[in-house]
Amino acid sequence: MAPKTEHLTSLRAVRQLRRTRVFYTAGVLLWAATALRTGWTQPGSRQMWVSLLFLVVFTGLLAATSLWLHRLQAAPGHKPVHHAAPRRRAIAPAT
Repeated sequence: MAPKTEHLTSLRAVRQLRRTRVFYTAGVLLWAATALRTGWTQPGSRQMWVSLLFLVVFTGLLAATSLWLHRLQAAPGHKPVHHAAPRRRAIAPAT
């Protein structure tokens, strides 16, 4: 059985990787739009190649982050934990 701190670290890592994946997705979309616009207006320019380079970098980062997240979520024994207390109906005292 894994120690409790290792499980909490795993949950934190999954949460952070999800946030990072959203950031990299936004970066991919931004650089794809920039590369398309620059390629349309100034084909073959330095700005177009820089935009394509950043698009490749952010796509690689997104792929690596998605792979790590998939591996962490598919880890054996990984069960979702509900941190909130269960809802209990208040019982009025009998008089």
